[in-house]
Amino acid sequence: MNHFNESVIDVRNVSKCYQIYEKPSDRLKQALYPRIQRIVGTQAGRYFREFWALKDISFSVRPGEAVGIIGRNGSGKSTLLQLICGTLAPTAGEIETNGRIAALLELGSGFNPEFSGRENVYMNGAVLGLSGAEIAERYERIVDFSEIGDFIDQPVKTYSSGMYMRLAFAVQAHIDASIVIIDEALTVGDVFFRQKCYARLNQLREDGAAIILVSHSMPDIEQYCESAILLDHGVMRFIGPSSEAARHYYLVNQPQRVEVEQVIATTADRELIATACEQGVDRPSTQAFLDLTGRSQVGDGRVRCTGVALCDAAGRPCDSFRQGDRALFYAEYELDEDIGVPVCGVLISSDRGTIVHGKNSWQSDIDVPASKGAGSRVQCWQEIVLDLGPGDYVFEVGISSVSPAEWNHRRDISHEQMTGAEVRLCHLVNVGSFSVGLAIRDNVPVLTHHGLANLPGTMRIVTT
Repeated sequence: MNHFNESVIDVRNVSKCYQIYEKPSDRLKQALYPRIQRIVGTQAGRYFREFWALKDISFSVRPGEAVGIIGRNGSGKSTLLQLICGTLAPTAGEIETNGRIAALLELGSGFNPEFSGRENVYMNGAVLGLSGAEIAERYERIVDFSEIGDFIDQPVKTYSSGMYMRLAFAVQAHIDASIVIIDEALTVGDVFFRQKCYARLNQLREDGAAIILVSHSMPDIEQYCESAILLDHGVMRFIGPSSEAARHYYLVNQPQRVEVEQVIATTADRELIATACEQGVDRPSTQAFLDLTGRSQVGDGRVRCTGVALCDAAGRPCDSFRQGDRALFYAEYELDEDIGVPVCGVLISSDRGTIVHGKNSWQSDIDVPASKGAGSRVQCWQEIVLDLGPGDYVFEVGISSVSPAEWNHRRDISHEQMTGAEVRLCHLVNVGSFSVGLAIRDNVPVLTHHGLANLPGTMRIVTT
């Protein structure tokens, strides 16, 4: 990261100090008294204390590189970004940037709440250096990306925080910037839009833009950034590979002990779920079913998905889990025509669209009902241990069918042959979402592994 001659961002020995006054009168004293004291020849007093938000920070970023900036609240992350953007001046050191900067430092910054979204797009684009013709050429793409529809002609003050972020990001992502800076902005809005944002950031990187990403989500930093900078009380504690930076982050941020309510499923609960998984006859409670309104079902029309639910290990509605928790995915389908042997499955993706797990009943090698006739209902329970990295995830469900003969010989044919034999009947993409947080051990949050998934394995250490 020290190729200064190739970099688009150069930060050299930068420090930032603020003067902190205990009361307003001290600010007035500092403005007047030192001058008077110098005139009369006495030693000038100081009526403030210094707060160093950043101390001697140096790094560089090259075109097409993604760098994460991590640290707990108050570590100096936002101050550093403002210095890079030029909205603050350093107390010491120097910063050099090359090219146009697109920055989301604060939600909706640069928007006039009284103006419509359309007016703000043109105004914001002009502030960022685009001509009227350039903004007009990009306008439809910006609106389509933001997904706010007719609200584009409504005053921005009527927008939700998610709509603010969508439009702000859409503008910044379409100005052909050399440097794109994101400060936690992608934490606002739903997981589906975040997938879209990360896809756009990847495209910008391929086009040569440098990305600076500030986030408290270590999975995001590890997966998206090659390198990362760890700040702690204004000091750069680590700079290097993002996976190593994440490890140092957890060491610096030793978790505080927390009180949690641990809900343990009873034996009866577990027996009920086991029966449901084996027999597929128990439906979740009504509260567990997701709203499928507006969800498109891709298929040939012979099968309709009539319900999807997500539950915890005790069968309760749940969309917030901890590492290692068991989740129960339920889907049911109504048959309008006869089908072969049903094959059901669930696929889980990260908020950036990376598939982390997908498995169907053929891969699970379970006993399934024979061919089903019109008017029948197919129910599928799939229990999955969420040994995933902390973060947000989306899932999709689907059903296909194969002939009884093909099913009976499933162990004798290749995956490609079985996939080719499947008839896709009904598929719902991004039907639901859930989050995974740190595991809890002895009332303390614990990171069980690094990366997206915790792979099964054993470890042994011997000393001699």
